Amino acid sequence: MNDARDNYCLQKGTPLDSYVIDRTIGGGGFSIVYLAHDAKDGTLVAIKEYMPRKLAFRGEDGVSVHTLPDSENGDNFAHGRRMFFQEASTLANIKHPNIVNVINFFRANGTVYMVMAYEKGINLQDYIKRHGGGLSEKFIRTVFPPLLDGIKTIHGMGLLHLDIKPGNIFLRPGGNPILLDFGAVHQMQNSRKYQPTQVVTPGFAPYEQLTPGGYVGPWSDLYAIGASMRACIDGTTPPPADERRMKDTLKPATQAFKKHYSAALLNAIDWAMEVDPLLRPQTVDQLLEAMNREDPPEEPTSRGDSFLDLLTRDITLPWSKG
Repeated sequence: MNDARDNYCLQKGTPLDSYVIDRTIGGGGFSIVYLAHDAKDGTLVAIKEYMPRKLAFRGEDGVSVHTLPDSENGDNFAHGRRMFFQEASTLANIKHPNIVNVINFFRANGTVYMVMAYEKGINLQDYIKRHGGGLSEKFIRTVFPPLLDGIKTIHGMGLLHLDIKPGNIFLRPGGNPILLDFGAVHQMQNSRKYQPTQVVTPGFAPYEQLTPGGYVGPWSDLYAIGASMRACIDGTTPPPADERRMKDTLKPATQAFKKHYSAALLNAIDWAMEVDPLLRPQTVDQLLEAMNREDPPEEPTSRGDSFLDLLTRDITLPWSKG
């Protein structure tokens, strides 16, 4: 994003409700994330603005948001804005230690905004790159069960995250994870017909999420969790699900890593990453049960474990990769 070139992002110092924009820190195809502060007490927050690049543009005043001239664009923008606001309202009522804390939401400038507590931590995607994969079983079992518990809460409210990936997982000191970037969250429904602005991440999005009219559900988020666990081991993004459906060249984790991880963990990863959604675990509880069918082996400290002992160190990385 180049603020000066295309005026796409809000500028530093822009007042927004009771907050002031500090800088752009992330975003994607349908939203922008800013670091801001409360004008009253200076508390840092992260603000997500609904701003789908393919449907809208910033006005000459540098603040207002307008839809591109096309009736379908206007309809899609209005639907996405309505869903964004409704889901922000729902998320504001969720208080879970491993889910980003939504503290405010409001309409302004022709669009909607979601205000979240600003978190400090290590982005899992960057952490994987730093270590080249090979993160230990202890590390994976520290990070993912709490995330799954948070996802279970989201699913229990009839919502899907639909953008789970290492870039949206932060590790706070001590290895305590938090799931970020709920701008893509959607209500459970029978198909993706009314999700025109959805952005997917190849390698972590399941096949049904890549297909118009595909049936998405809790099993879709579980594929992304399985792919994220696999990335911790492989050190790379898994092949896209549509490529796997045509010709699956991904070696099962149970074969590729059987000497280094427990059978329970590897079986759970392979099960979650089944291309056919009907062959995957259908609920969080099923995946957790699979992960816990046997005790993980005792293993020496290895890559990733050292972070689990960082109980007080203050590390700050970009809040969102978008």
